[in-house]
Amino acid sequence: MPGTNVGGAVRLDLTGLDRMLAALTDDGYEVIGPTVDQGAIVHDSVRSVSDLPVGWTDQQEAGHYRLKRRSDRAVFGYVVGPQSWKKHLFPSRLRLWKASKQDGRLEVQTDEDTTPPRYAFIGVRSCEIHAMGIQDKVFTDGSLKDNDYVQRRNGAFIVGVNCTEPGGTCFCVSMNTGPKASSGYDLSITEVLQGEDHYFVVVSGSKRGTDLLARLPSAEATPKENREASHRVEAAASKMGRVLETDGIKEMLYANYDHPQWDDIASRCLSCTNCTMVCPTCFCSTVEDVTDLAGTEAEHLRTWDSCFNLDFSYVQGGSVRSTGRSRYRQWMTHKLATWIDQFGTSGCVGCGRCIAWCPVGIDITEEADAIRNAGPQSQSAGTKRNEVTK
Repeated sequence: MPGTNVGGAVRLDLTGLDRMLAALTDDGYEVIGPTVDQGAIVHDSVRSVSDLPVGWTDQQEAGHYRLKRRSDRAVFGYVVGPQSWKKHLFPSRLRLWKASKQDGRLEVQTDEDTTPPRYAFIGVRSCEIHAMGIQDKVFTDGSLKDNDYVQRRNGAFIVGVNCTEPGGTCFCVSMNTGPKASSGYDLSITEVLQGEDHYFVVVSGSKRGTDLLARLPSAEATPKENREASHRVEAAASKMGRVLETDGIKEMLYANYDHPQWDDIASRCLSCTNCTMVCPTCFCSTVEDVTDLAGTEAEHLRTWDSCFNLDFSYVQGGSVRSTGRSRYRQWMTHKLATWIDQFGTSGCVGCGRCIAWCPVGIDITEEADAIRNAGPQSQSAGTKRNEVTK
């Protein structure tokens, strides 16, 4: 997988960026990047700069997302849209096996019989690179690995983009995940617009990134260009839209399983699953079996699920988490606390999607602050950690 910077910075112009997309296509990658569709930034196939969201930006606040025109021709002048890259690495619907019966014989085709696409991802933000790293822990660490994920992840070429303008719901600085990508990319881009001068400072993070750069029309970035790029990223880090206090957050949440704030959240939460669907790290799934009407074919499918669904925690006798209160508490506490015990890292990267795409504007940073500022409740963490149904 990609590593850290392995070469000096170079300067690309728009023509060089166009050549990059063409070269990746020529190398057999399915190039996926940001595009504008139905009033949002979404990920789709791109072949040239003209397919990218040139001159667009996004406005994001709690329960609010809108695109608007910029006053310039920035290519990456937005933050993040509703889709994360897990859509391609951990598809929302994947056939695990298919069984067919013909002439009295049963044939089974498994997921290992199919080869997933080789993707090149364009415009991956630092928070999203960290999200990929978190999902790596889920799907590739340990003795049991997800073969489809491993193939998709290992084959992916990552072109990261450093953020120069944070969104209203961003808090990557709090999570130490941005706005500058420090590792995990093949190429990393910082876009600079200075009057009529429009260029990209690009660094390589892998051998294949270096090899690709050598084929593009580029020049070594000057010290001034490097400073301009660094200044823009530093400015973004200083004006985050949100802040989350993470010191002791795991212990704080463990000590407050019975906090009244959970009731307040439950009175607003619709259990719509939006926060988990847009989250770049959530990985809940279920399986379903589908048989055709003739009874000759059957498929075993994996689909995305959510801990906000009542049936997700259903066992014999009923759902373990029967209330909206218990389901939101499970999601937020898992994301910010128990995930650390499971995987050695927080499950949140500070992208802010769960805030922007919540229909009622529930803000995970505000809810965590409300619990922290009220102080611990009467029962201890050791007692309350096992209480999951109320």
